[in-house]
Amino acid sequence: MNSLVVMSVFAAAVMLRLVLRLWLIGRQIRHVARHRDTVPADFAGTVSLEAHRKAADYTIARQRLELLTTAWGSAVLLGWTLLGGLDALNVLVREAVLPRWGDLAYQIALVMAVSVIGSLIDLPFDLWRTFRLEQRFGFNRMTPGLWLKDAVVGAVVGAVVGVPLLALVLWLMAAAGPLWWLWAFAALAGFTLLMQVVYPTVIAPMFNRFQPLADEALKGRVEALMQRCGFRAQGLFVMDGSRRSAHANAYFTGFGASKRVVFFDTLLSRLTPGEVEAVLAHELGHFHHRHVPKRILMLMGVWLGSLALLGWLMGQAAFYTGLGVQPNMLAPNHALALLLLMLAGPVFGFLLAPLTAASSRRHEFEADAYACRQASGADLRAALLKLFQDNASTLTPDPVYVRFHYSHPPASERLAALAGR
Repeated sequence: MNSLVVMSVFAAAVMLRLVLRLWLIGRQIRHVARHRDTVPADFAGTVSLEAHRKAADYTIARQRLELLTTAWGSAVLLGWTLLGGLDALNVLVREAVLPRWGDLAYQIALVMAVSVIGSLIDLPFDLWRTFRLEQRFGFNRMTPGLWLKDAVVGAVVGAVVGVPLLALVLWLMAAAGPLWWLWAFAALAGFTLLMQVVYPTVIAPMFNRFQPLADEALKGRVEALMQRCGFRAQGLFVMDGSRRSAHANAYFTGFGASKRVVFFDTLLSRLTPGEVEAVLAHELGHFHHRHVPKRILMLMGVWLGSLALLGWLMGQAAFYTGLGVQPNMLAPNHALALLLLMLAGPVFGFLLAPLTAASSRRHEFEADAYACRQASGADLRAALLKLFQDNASTLTPDPVYVRFHYSHPPASERLAALAGR
């Protein structure tokens, strides 16, 4: 493997991804802007021109911010890699930590340093998105104090959960021999399954309040639906989503006996009982078709392939030098290899976006079809229309942009499919 070839391929891939993403975003902005002043014929009687324009303006504002974050992200990526940022940080952390604390501490410190610096680099965009963009369109309900609390709690939880897992993976890379990647994959897979149990009951309550569903009539209706669908849950909960955002949703989470159904309070305040039932029936459609396990298996397949590839790449000097890093001579390179994979992997994975997006949209159609069999299709259409309007989802997205980025079908396609049922 030649380092110059690696460098050239990586630089070309970064530029190709950047140009493609900017082109797609530009298409979306232009397409939505062209249709801003005309409500699509299928929605003329149900969506006001004012609501349609708000959705267009919200979409355009988000995409303009995406233009900036995309360009900035590519610049930061090149800064970490070909321009030597990761190499300089590695030298600094290695000299400060390795002599005193040893190999494992140095590697953990390097990964954490990259994570913290990356978060700080993205911080201005996150703040702008929350307190300017979302605030401008009436969606943000988060105070600076609550935002800071979430950031601190998130950082602490991330460290408590992530550092031991990182230490285990790095130890396996050093101690488990040539097939370390199989053991590392087993650790990651076990951790993922464990989090399906721990997150709903331990972590999520650190950020939101979950109260049992108090509406007995709605509760009875929902329980009857779950019984028809063969779904058992630990409980029905209402989450205080309105503390942070006006956006609404419902979901089920957990694994095995820890499964629970969660409604945003904003959802319950907007929908009728029949519409709530229909939305939940859609979520149960994902359960019926085993979409979540399928997605987890697909993710694990990506992990397994990536770790196997890394097992080969980390023995190639050109993998490091071609990405702007001089490998360590007197210390392990495992953390460097992991970081380079995490930085470079998404550049090439972006080309798979249309396939993963298409799979996700197909799952949504399947869940809608299931919901129509278990509840009222008319209620589901009414609920979705309300949610599209409340979330300011544009009714006129660019078709090409949709194929790359939409994990859910556009409103026009989704409601048209429901109208035929």
